[in-house]
Amino acid sequence: MRIPRPRPDEYVPYFGTYISKVPEGDVLELLGAQGAETQRLLRGLTPTQAMHRYAPGKWSIKEVVGHVADAERVFSYRALRFARGDDTPLTSFDENKWMPFCGFDARSLSDLADELESVRRATLSLFRTFDATALERRGVASGNGVSVRALAYIIAGHERHHVGILRERYLSQQA
Repeated sequence: MRIPRPRPDEYVPYFGTYISKVPEGDVLELLGAQGAETQRLLRGLTPTQAMHRYAPGKWSIKEVVGHVADAERVFSYRALRFARGDDTPLTSFDENKWMPFCGFDARSLSDLADELESVRRATLSLFRTFDATALERRGVASGNGVSVRALAYIIAGHERHHVGILRERYLSQQA
């Protein structure tokens, strides 16, 4: 089933930044293709590149990859809860507070890429179970309303955003 693009009233403007990065078309096909493209990028990096930070205090490439996997899990969990009709407001998460406890730099980039690939497979499996009614359900996360289908687009746009940063700020310095 194709997931229609969310209307602007299905998410707060902050998430519009991510959603605007998602091209027209089937978002589930895009998520699959995007995941494969990200894997090709990550698997082509050396261990030295994986530890690169484009500026002091910025995350390493490994930390960016770990963050993308963490965020996708959070967004998918929100989608699951809302799709199942759970109207319990969900709290926000602060990725900057999480990072000191993640240990991403102690892991290999290959392991992190494997994890991200597994998370993406799970995300796709989950969203394929939702019917049209479930996709339109909404809930509150971080004090803001969001629809299940908007979360699919947020996941795609969030990864696209971070891969763009990897290319522009991390890997362009190493060329």
